[in-house]
Amino acid sequence: MSRPDDILLVDGYNIIGAWPVLERLKEINLEEARDKLLTLLADYQGFSGLKIYVIFDAHQVPGLGAKYKHHKLDIVYTKEKETADECIERLVVALYSKRRNVFVATSDLVEQHVAFGKGALRLSARELLIDVQQSRKQIEHTLREEKPGKRNSLDGILSLEVRSKLERLRRGEK
Repeated sequence: MSRPDDILLVDGYNIIGAWPVLERLKEINLEEARDKLLTLLADYQGFSGLKIYVIFDAHQVPGLGAKYKHHKLDIVYTKEKETADECIERLVVALYSKRRNVFVATSDLVEQHVAFGKGALRLSARELLIDVQQSRKQIEHTLREEKPGKRNSLDGILSLEVRSKLERLRRGEK
């Protein structure tokens, strides 16, 4: 169970390559696969209470890297000549505290061991996918649940995707 200050570091491209739906989408359009991952993780962050950083490998791209917020997620593109693994290791060291857990989601076994050695907890891509799917099921269940006296006639007809988009708009997100 996570605590309010817990952090999840996600190796973005590793997860895209490990989750079947994102892997298929990547073959068609990498940007759409990234956007889908970010949407799924934003919903998961809202449900789980974890602070999520998504790290994308840009080590072969010239430049200083980039950091920005997207759906309240912290998105990091690595600097030139820095791999996502190196960036994750640096973040684990910077964010580690006895008062919080730092989880690293990747299926790269070497990276899991290195992160574990620096104090992080390991989470495989498969385990994260299961957690994300379970949280989505709970969100769907909660959205479908009828509350006496508070019935919303639109609630029964709108898809989960539309309701999720409306909820993000309500929260002031894009």
